[in-house]
Amino acid sequence: MKTVTPILCLAGCLVLPLSATSQTISIDVSHPTNHFVPKETLGAGVDRIAVDAIDKDLQQPTLEKTLASGWQPVTYRQNTELAVEAWHWNPQGSWSEGSGASGKGYFTGSSTPTEMLRYSYGYGLPRRGFTRNDGTDNVGFSRLTDGDVNTFWKSNPYLTQHFTGESDTLHPQWVVMDLAQAQQVNSIRIAWGEPFARHYEVQYWMGEDPIHAPIRGVWQTFARGAVTEGKGGVETIRLNESPVAVRFVRIWMTESSNTCGADGAKSSSNDPRNNDPRDCVGYAIREVYLGASSEDGEFHDILRHTADQEQTTTYCSSVDPWHQASDLGSTKQAQVGFDLFFTSGVTRGLPAMVPIAMLYDTPDNAAAEIAYLKTRGYPISYVEMGEEADGQYMQPEDYAALYLQWATAIHRIDPALKLGGPSFQGVNKDIEVWPDASGKVSWTMRFIDYLKQHGRLNDLAFFSFEHYPYDPCRTPWGVLYDEPELVSHIMQTWHEDGVPANMPMFITEGNLSSGASETYQDIFAGIWLADYIGSFLNAGGNGVYFFHYLPLQMEPGCNGSPGTFGMFTIDANYQIQQPLAQFFVAQLINLEWTQPASGEHQVFAAKSDVEDGAGHELVTAYAVKRPDGKWAVMAVNRDQQNAHRVRIAFEGAADKAGSFTGPVEISTFGSAQYQWRPAQMRFMAHAENAGQPTIVATTRGSADPDGPIAHTKLTAEKDTTYDLPAASVVVIRGAVGGK
Repeated sequence: MKTVTPILCLAGCLVLPLSATSQTISIDVSHPTNHFVPKETLGAGVDRIAVDAIDKDLQQPTLEKTLASGWQPVTYRQNTELAVEAWHWNPQGSWSEGSGASGKGYFTGSSTPTEMLRYSYGYGLPRRGFTRNDGTDNVGFSRLTDGDVNTFWKSNPYLTQHFTGESDTLHPQWVVMDLAQAQQVNSIRIAWGEPFARHYEVQYWMGEDPIHAPIRGVWQTFARGAVTEGKGGVETIRLNESPVAVRFVRIWMTESSNTCGADGAKSSSNDPRNNDPRDCVGYAIREVYLGASSEDGEFHDILRHTADQEQTTTYCSSVDPWHQASDLGSTKQAQVGFDLFFTSGVTRGLPAMVPIAMLYDTPDNAAAEIAYLKTRGYPISYVEMGEEADGQYMQPEDYAALYLQWATAIHRIDPALKLGGPSFQGVNKDIEVWPDASGKVSWTMRFIDYLKQHGRLNDLAFFSFEHYPYDPCRTPWGVLYDEPELVSHIMQTWHEDGVPANMPMFITEGNLSSGASETYQDIFAGIWLADYIGSFLNAGGNGVYFFHYLPLQMEPGCNGSPGTFGMFTIDANYQIQQPLAQFFVAQLINLEWTQPASGEHQVFAAKSDVEDGAGHELVTAYAVKRPDGKWAVMAVNRDQQNAHRVRIAFEGAADKAGSFTGPVEISTFGSAQYQWRPAQMRFMAHAENAGQPTIVATTRGSADPDGPIAHTKLTAEKDTTYDLPAASVVVIRGAVGGK
């Protein structure tokens, strides 16, 4: 046995001979588990950010430092749907009613290029029925309990028979009221708009939370809650003879009056006076009241009616995208304008994944967007349809019905475009919804079934979801052991739900969590990132996009500490101060483990026998055969305190088995290269705060040392072993020789 002396060995990169204490990383070379091309597979995402950030991040030297991470393709994230807004991707366009500053109705952006699109904005929907949603919206409010009968909620017209071609009973629309705690209820009063519901049921929930635990309970119709001849106007219904203790109440609507006049004279959807049938289909409610009727017939309302999020919380099935020019939201944040996005250099000139708004928009606007991009000649890889339908509580059949209408409109512009979705929120288990008539509760299964039943599964060219596996304020070191199983399990779940095995699967947005935290700045985040990317590719994933690509300011993180979300700390002027752990691990993945080019890489399963005694694999490994003929192993030591010495064995095929031999390059990122020094908070007890300590000053944390990656070269032999420093990611690259 021979000791190998490394050449140019740097701190933390010891290479030692095999000993009795060494353990093994075994790579099964009998067959690849996946194959990928980095410039099509390893990307990052750009979202709605502060206008100041757009102006600074897409210029040098910030952009150059960002691109140095090595991420290749870009996905453009669509944030306005998370805020229940209509997206004016082009500020120039036409309204279905009026024009310019007096425009209202349904907006279609102009597909004819004129001035450069630098920013684009969202417009609030005045017919919304959400108090809040599971996206980023926390400033809007529902018109169902806003105390104003001149405003109203209206369902999405594109979910009606006029547009779907199928009975409205297949797309029931609903609103839910959350009373916060059980209340005694026996009556409801509904101030209907136009159109109103002819057939509907008023129901109460027996179980847990029907919004967040939809299969842990059932909806029960009140004894007198079924209405088959609704007349509109203001209807007061005695739901039950005696009051029932309920927290959640639902209005379930299955047949519309198809009458117009929410903002004008009453008429029907077939009336020639109605130029826009979208105003005359679906359901509209001006205000809803819930409570009890006394013996004298007097109705007593228990809901809180305010035009803010203190109102009684309501949820809804969909929202009409009708709006007006005055509904423009804040202009302090913006979606990057398409022209700036494609010409700034952030896409590296590679085809980009672009979104279209679908949940709160029109197919005409989506088609116009695609026509604009094609006229400009911008390269598009994929089109993602809508944003986080599950976070908007949309039923799968409703999403699918919109998906097919939008797909038809977009494919008229370009039949070859690859469309996909549904861009699920980051979840670790199957998404479940209220059961359908056959008892199915899987959102994905029912979505796939709908496409199949309509002969349109081919319109789904890829399946997309997001990955945010952890709570930002609850990330003990041990959760690192979970990541490989989390990502592989959720992909297997989608396949079991019916996503075809040969359909590309993309994580179009992902990171540790969806909130700011100092965890992102610690080496913890870099170790997680290596496991996340490696396990996704090993499980057969086809594309993964790191989020967030561009430097941005975040709200304070956990416990009031300064948080971040991405690869850099920045100052108030958006100038990069320091690269963080995820930046360096991104470089390991993109520049050391893989070749950042168009060549195909093959992925092979790898496993170590380094465990902690409780069944946790302390060292994970991910192996690729690169187009340059070299093998690269990315070893992740998740042991926070201990280094591990390992031997690397390639096994499973006689013609490929062996070990690294000859020149080997080692790239190491561990505590010798990077240590995060947390923010320091100073507390003081205040009498007015009952003597409790209060944060009075905070200094931002910083990394010391803060890189770079350590590089070592050596000549390896059969029995060479490799030292993996505690809490590190190490890439070992070279040729493999026989046993």
